[in-house]
Amino acid sequence: MRIATRRSGVLAFFLLGCLTQSAALHAQAGQTAQEEIAAVPNRPTFATTAEAVQRGVLEIEYGFEAADGHQNMNGLLKFGLFKNLELRLANNPFVRDQGIAGLSDLGVGFKFKVFPQQGPRPTFSILYTATLPTATNGLGTGAAGHSAQLLLSKDFGRHHIDLNEGVQFVGRPGVGGYDRNYFSSFSYAHPITGKWAWTGEVAGFSWTNASTPASMVVLAAATYNPSPRLVIDAGAYVAIYGNFPRVTGFVGFTYAISNLYHPHAARRSGKN
Repeated sequence: MRIATRRSGVLAFFLLGCLTQSAALHAQAGQTAQEEIAAVPNRPTFATTAEAVQRGVLEIEYGFEAADGHQNMNGLLKFGLFKNLELRLANNPFVRDQGIAGLSDLGVGFKFKVFPQQGPRPTFSILYTATLPTATNGLGTGAAGHSAQLLLSKDFGRHHIDLNEGVQFVGRPGVGGYDRNYFSSFSYAHPITGKWAWTGEVAGFSWTNASTPASMVVLAAATYNPSPRLVIDAGAYVAIYGNFPRVTGFVGFTYAISNLYHPHAARRSGKN
């Protein structure tokens, strides 16, 4: 789900090593050190925001889903390598479907922000994810795959909209080549009161193959923002049609851990 936007210990440590080294190479004093760290959630929707994590900031998202015959824990690690380039490592460390439990496939990719919101123009970004067949117990695709999405985000006063359009190439294990599907989503968010807000979404995938028909879901969730660096969410989505469980509930959080380029400045100015 979430376009295979989700593991391998070796790859994770390698990526984190690269991020840390890059932080040392690219650290510089200036306005970034003065910026307050703020979380940039992709949760709780299927859609991905076009906004990118701040430069130098390491951020994590984790959540738990539960439905009849299905549970999973899903995670996403993000790092702002440059101002407009976000690196991403996604995985489900726990998946259980119809009594079979294990790990899911690993997603490695990036988000590149082409241009920010300005006047009537929305924020526009490109998201790429490579899916690596690291799942156990037959819970993954069994073959490598790729996906690419165009992301649009726009604020209209206190109203926020995210629109995604993408294509996913799903590998065929033992046969070669790819099956293809298309992903579309529209999500809307608005504050309720204080630190509370709500979001709604309609999202769907086109037909992939005989075992994976087209699907559509409707999602509703509440979010709570106790500090700029932390966002907590909870809600549910309902399958209109497709292979999803009829109703799936979820809870999760997004947390901006630290600015690796300016860790001391982040601790002085951040609110956690």
